[in-house]
Amino acid sequence: MTPQWQEIISQAQALRRQLHSEPELGWQEFNTAQRIRQELDLLGISWRICAETGTVATLAPKAPGQHIALRGDIDALPINESTGQPWSSTRAGCMHACGHDGHTATLMASAMWLKQHEAQLPGPVTLLFQPAEEGGHGAREMIKDGALENVDCIYGWHNWPAIEFGKLVCPDGIVMCGNGTFDIILHGQGGHASQPELCRDPVLAVGALVQALQQIVSRRLPPQQATVLSVTSIEAPSGPTVIPETAKIGGSIRVSDRAARDQVNQLITEISEQIAVAYGVTAEVNIYPRYDATINHAEYAQNMRRLWCRNNTGQVLDENIAIPIMASEDFSYYLKQVPGAFALIGADDGDNHHYACHNPNYDFNDRLIDPVVKLFSQLVGAPMPQ
Repeated sequence: MTPQWQEIISQAQALRRQLHSEPELGWQEFNTAQRIRQELDLLGISWRICAETGTVATLAPKAPGQHIALRGDIDALPINESTGQPWSSTRAGCMHACGHDGHTATLMASAMWLKQHEAQLPGPVTLLFQPAEEGGHGAREMIKDGALENVDCIYGWHNWPAIEFGKLVCPDGIVMCGNGTFDIILHGQGGHASQPELCRDPVLAVGALVQALQQIVSRRLPPQQATVLSVTSIEAPSGPTVIPETAKIGGSIRVSDRAARDQVNQLITEISEQIAVAYGVTAEVNIYPRYDATINHAEYAQNMRRLWCRNNTGQVLDENIAIPIMASEDFSYYLKQVPGAFALIGADDGDNHHYACHNPNYDFNDRLIDPVVKLFSQLVGAPMPQ
């Protein structure tokens, strides 16, 4: 590869590590946005603010061909880092535990290369530096603020430690599930632990409710339907001799489509209310829809697979991983507006990059920057480095 290309990759790696050391949560990415915009200014790429901490940059705006968007997310997670890397987070309780630092740096490296070949681009290219992917509906807000204006199609990706390094997963159709969260508050009647007959114990009811909810997938839904329901928290603060007034549980669901979401939500409500009656308490059920499933358009998914195979040798498509991935992505918002595709690309190279996303030991694999910039460049018709 040319020294010019190597310099771009080196700069992107340095940017990635700087971003990693200074993470910001969703809708708080003000310093991250400032750094992105400074880099774009240095490159001479025009940009505008989108959804406050988001940035939309455009190259070759007057080129006659297809207008393609590329997306990178920029937010971090509320997790204390344990990697021990020199570029570890300097902010307690906040880290880039999902690789959005790497996604941002990869998109910036793409901007560097595309700017050098702007005159050769067949059509306009929009770069979306998106905030608040981690549950903040950042893509939805970017769309509301015009991020997809005049865009014909869109591509995105996510690093994935559960996949062998360099292997790509980009199916025709659903790639990642939709999701939602819930909390259920059981209101009982508290009292002295020595007199349970005078109480209506919400802790006892919660125990039964957890068991029943966890059986929705195994006993109320067909095994062919990709669904996960997990109760992830129980709260019933009290003293050792006190039966509390309330108990609360929270959890998450993963579903393949809206019909499955509606079915699961209905069962959560139905089961909660019926168990409450059985235990003499009342149930307050709150369900929060989050993201729909991320569903690729076949033509664009095929294009991503074709170019990835052209650029990389050997068996570079993962044929074994179960699809859909049960995690979720707000890239789904984009794919409901314009055609496109979203890929998962393996990060596990045997060199400590096997930790799952959202794990305190996770760190983005910088080796992914080079091949993904090549993929993005080919997707928009830019020349490849020799």
